[in-house]
Order: sequence, then structure tokens, then C-alpha cells
Amino acid sequence: MFDALPDLIEQLPAFLGGHLQLSVAALVAALLISLPLGVIAARDPRIGAPALTLASIMQTIPALALLALMVPILGGTIGFAPAFAALTLYGVLPVLRNTIVGLQGVDPTVREAARGLGMSPVQSMIQVELPLAAPTIVAGVRTATVWIVGAATLATPVGAASLGNYIFSGLQTRTWAAVVFGCLCSAGLAILIDQLIRAVHEGVKARRMGQAVLAAAAAVLIPGAAILGAGLYQSDTPRIVSANAASGPSLADAPVVIGAKAFTEQYILAEVIESRLEAAGAPVRRLDNLGSTVLFDALVSGEVDVSIDYTGTLWANAMGREDAAPRHVMNAAITAWLYETHGVVLLGPLGFENAYGFVTNREAAAQYGLETIGDLIAVEDLSIGADPEFFARTEWDRVRAYYGLGEAEQRPMDATFMYGAARDGQVTAVTGYTTDGRIAAYDLAVLTDPHAALPPYDAVILLSADAAARPGLAEALLPLIGAIDADLMRQANAVVDVERGAVGEGAEVIVRALGN
Repeated sequence: MFDALPDLIEQLPAFLGGHLQLSVAALVAALLISLPLGVIAARDPRIGAPALTLASIMQTIPALALLALMVPILGGTIGFAPAFAALTLYGVLPVLRNTIVGLQGVDPTVREAARGLGMSPVQSMIQVELPLAAPTIVAGVRTATVWIVGAATLATPVGAASLGNYIFSGLQTRTWAAVVFGCLCSAGLAILIDQLIRAVHEGVKARRMGQAVLAAAAAVLIPGAAILGAGLYQSDTPRIVSANAASGPSLADAPVVIGAKAFTEQYILAEVIESRLEAAGAPVRRLDNLGSTVLFDALVSGEVDVSIDYTGTLWANAMGREDAAPRHVMNAAITAWLYETHGVVLLGPLGFENAYGFVTNREAAAQYGLETIGDLIAVEDLSIGADPEFFARTEWDRVRAYYGLGEAEQRPMDATFMYGAARDGQVTAVTGYTTDGRIAAYDLAVLTDPHAALPPYDAVILLSADAAARPGLAEALLPLIGAIDADLMRQANAVVDVERGAVGEGAEVIVRALGN
């Protein structure tokens, strides 16, 4: 576990700086919204009740869902903007509620006394009511701080750098050191900011202005230094300039943004693409752990230049097709639709298919005579595990219709845990990925699909409209087309998922095989 620490610490400036930038900006925005609104709402129930109801509704939406919803609401923008908007909304409720409760809890006789002294309503609010309500309000601010810092780890799938990068990547590659490190950093950050806010409040309350000033300065300087450090860390990344950069437009003119979904194969392929582009003289920026829909939308909008996707995913999710089609028909239709509708170029297939495949352990296969997906109907208490996305896909509807699996118990789970669940008999079968090295490593049996209910999932390289027009970019990636077969991809995946190697080691398997 400790062997991974140097690499984790090396990435800390970028991830911590991004996390702080998001958290502090969202907290400040939440305060600017909720404090004035709380003051008004405490005096006017006609405003207070609807405001609290709306804030409560926002709080009932899971943070990850709220973050994902912000992407289409903001026109497909990924990165800081959707994460900032979602975290701001997430932080409004505790401050708003505590401000209303604190002000409404002020003894009415105190207000009357203030008026008797000739104070205006505004003077009474500033000089009397807010100081009396301050402990309750500060408690709300501290709650909002912890909520926002914790929820910011979920900003990774929408393309915002945060400590969640450790957690999402660690979960997918089963690098538990990264998961623990990310959790500890996030928890420590929440505690630190919470205690600084407490120190400022206690210093003001006890009239220890030195303590209050020092705590306030620390609350400003510590996040500021971390954010500045992240900026310096990123700006120190060497810029690769090709020899003919001065002669005209080249790949070195701007970074190429590579997007990747949140599983091992995507990390490996993104690293392979990165090595090809850097060899061609292009500076590269990576956006890993993106959701499938988020990644496609980012490619369409031009925020991502290059990504790897799968024809079955594009057919069902992007095109909204519910029918099945032969591989050559599907590939031609997808290529035309991408270009005509979005200007996205399908550069070509990598040479392997990573399809969904129903897999089970050998013991269950022998006990029930399982050879095809349809044989699963004979299993008592049939349960099927899959990533949550699969159960929302049209192919799951086809599988149930063709093979009579409508009564099967659905067990959504992260792909990290699917294969172990099948191996240990915790579920009857799982919808594994056919290029995953754990299928062979765990000695799992793959069931055949005689009705072709599961469509082809050929891995393809996609270029955004702008990226396709950049000189040299497509040419740098053309050697990858048709060069990676399923066996090679399984070997690379197994290095990470089975042998516990780094993603770079898995990518090196492919790079060596290609002779680069």
C-alpha cells in the first residue's frame, strides 16, 4: 500500500487544488444566496416556506445525480461549471434553514427593546438579532461546509478535478491505497475548514480578535495556497513542441483533450492514445472517470477532442435505437449519424469487441447445465448482477424477452465487484465485459447468445469536429486502427485487474505489441 504513496502525493496538488477551488467557491456562493434569503424569509413566511421547500427538494436529490443533471442543463458543459452549480445548490439548505430558525428564535421582547431604543428594523437586525442568532447560523455554515467538501468528491464524473479522482480510479482498478488516500484527504480537508470556521466564530464571540483574525487568515491563505499550487503544478507541465511548429499549424498549438470513462480498459486506451499524441509532438490533457453520456456530450461540444467508445453504446444510448442490426449495418449507420448530426468523426475500430457477456462460475454451469443465456431460466432464485447502466439499456429488455428472464432478480453493482460476486456464487451470473482479464483469471464460463440479443460492441476512436480538422491528429492515431485484438486487450486489462499493476504497465503491453 505504501509503495503507491509517491505517485499519489505527486498528483495531490492538482486534485487538492481543484477540490478546494470547487468547495470554497460553492460555499461562498451558497452563503451569498442563503444568508440574505434567510433574513428575508425569517420575517416573511410567504417567502420562507417556499424557499425552504425548494431547498429541501434539492437536498433530497442524490449529489451524484444533481451533478450529472447540471451538465445538460448548462448545455453540455463539463468541468467546473456544472460541479460548482450543483454543489452551491447542495449547500444552500443548511445555511438557509439555520438562518431562519436562528432569527425566528430571537426573543420578541428583545426586538421590542431594540425598537424602544429607537433602532430601525435594519439596525435591529444587524446589531441585535443576527449576533443572537449567530451560533445557530454558524452551525449551519459548518454543516454546509462538510456537505460540500464531501460531495465535491463526486464531481469527477462530470470532468472536474477533485480528490474524487483518487476514489473513482482506485475503485475501478482496485487500488485501495488510492481510495483510502482520497477519503482521508477529503475528510481531513472538511475537518480543517470546519475547525477554522469554528475558531473564527469563537474568537469573535469571546472578543479574542487575534484568534479570529489568525483563523480567518488561515481560512483564506490555506485554500488560496492550495489553489495557486495546483495552477503552478499544471503550468509546469512541459509543453511539447514539434520541430516544424513555426512553419504553420501543428499539433503543438494547443493541448489535445483525451476523455475516458471510469473503468480499466478506458484508462489503458487513454494512456496509449496519450503516448501516440505525445510522440507526435502534441501536449495532452486527460479527463478520466467521465460518465458515458457526459463523455459523449463533451465530445460533441468540443470540450473533449478524442475518446474511445463502443458501437453498441452509441447505437442504444446516443442514437436511441432499440432494434438490433448486423455489425456492418450498425457500424455504417453510426459513422454516418455521428458525422451528419454532430460533426463527430469515427476514425475507425481498434480491432476488438468489448461486448456484454453473461458469465457464471463453473460450479453453477455444471450444476444447471448452463451453456446459453436461455439456460439460466432453469436456475432457482435466479439473480443477475450488472453495472447499473446495463439494466437501463434496450438490450436487457431484449434479453429478458428472448430468453424469458423477466423474473430474474436484478442486482446492480459496480463493475469492480461483479466478477468476484459471480466467482463466489453471490449471484447466479453477471454481465461481464468480454475483454476483461478477470473472466479467465476467475475461471468463469461465458454463456452463448444464440438469439444475438446483445449487439456488437466494437471499440472505436472518436474525434470531435474540431479535433478531426487539426493537422496531424488523425494521422497520429491511424496506426491504432485495427491493431489491438481482443487477446491483446485482455492481456493489458489483466495486468491491472488481476496482477495489480499500474495503468501505465497495462498500456505498455499494447505499446510494446505495436512496436512503438
